[in-house]
Amino acid sequence: MTFLIVQTAFIGDVILATALVEKIKRCYPGANIDFLLRQGNESLLKNHPHLRKVLVWEKKQEKYSSLRQILAQVRREKYDWVINCQRFAASGFLTAFSGARETIGFDKNPFAFLFSKKFPHNIGDGTHEVARNLSLIRHLCKDDKFERPRLYPSQADYDKTWAITQKTPLYVCLAPTSVWFTKQWPAHKWTELIQRLPENCTVYLLGGPDDRDACQAIANDAVRVGVVNLAGQLSMLESAALMDNASMNYVNDSAPLHMASAVNAPVTAIFCSTLPSFGFGPLSDKQWVVEVPPGSLSCRPCGLHGRKACPQKHFGCAENIDVATVPLP
Repeated sequence: MTFLIVQTAFIGDVILATALVEKIKRCYPGANIDFLLRQGNESLLKNHPHLRKVLVWEKKQEKYSSLRQILAQVRREKYDWVINCQRFAASGFLTAFSGARETIGFDKNPFAFLFSKKFPHNIGDGTHEVARNLSLIRHLCKDDKFERPRLYPSQADYDKTWAITQKTPLYVCLAPTSVWFTKQWPAHKWTELIQRLPENCTVYLLGGPDDRDACQAIANDAVRVGVVNLAGQLSMLESAALMDNASMNYVNDSAPLHMASAVNAPVTAIFCSTLPSFGFGPLSDKQWVVEVPPGSLSCRPCGLHGRKACPQKHFGCAENIDVATVPLP
């Protein structure tokens, strides 16, 4: 019995799709489960205990020639089930022509008419994206039990973070950046938050190599000891390990939010232009959402995803969030 899960979008999307791995493994303990993702995200699933293979699609360069190669590889595997979590044509094409015994996906996919089974994908009704993904296999698992997404940092990942934090038992993580401007709480707000944190609390700033300068600017403006810029210095699983043992993780509506959920770490998620009801909120046992009062801005939300700039020029959905409303560790 073989399954392929297809999620070739961004980091957060891959993390949320791991709930399917957990549920399939619980329902079919002997199944072989593979995962197809885009190049650059494969380290998220390194040494995953429930996955047989991670297939990698190079989407940035030679996208379609790489797609043909991946399709050929998928067809050779002769999967029993291919489960597509995306709503876009390329992944739909791959799913439809995978040669699998059964192909499953959302009805919004342009190739859904060729799938064996297709299911609705409704945004805005409060259903979490994980629940939407799990709905794809409800007919296979025969129960409605919710599964949290999960990442598996190795002992080496935890050892590296322990070496960083061993002299600072009380610490928080901040992931202050986002690909989208309107999903990103402004830098001066993060600085204000850092200044409100207890003096004995170390602050670790997280992000990728491209976020290092932005994180360093926040660290410089905070003007306090114990602010450490780790952007670009940790792998994704090392970052997850660091977040796992933090007293609190402060994040935007972005990938680090889902990373916290996947290790069940305490998290405060700050939503600016987007809404938690879209289905991408935190899932940790200890979770908080911070946003402007509902209905206080007629322009919010300005879209399902973030934007490169505020269409109204005021960015009130971020600027109007009072730092004093953000819970302290």
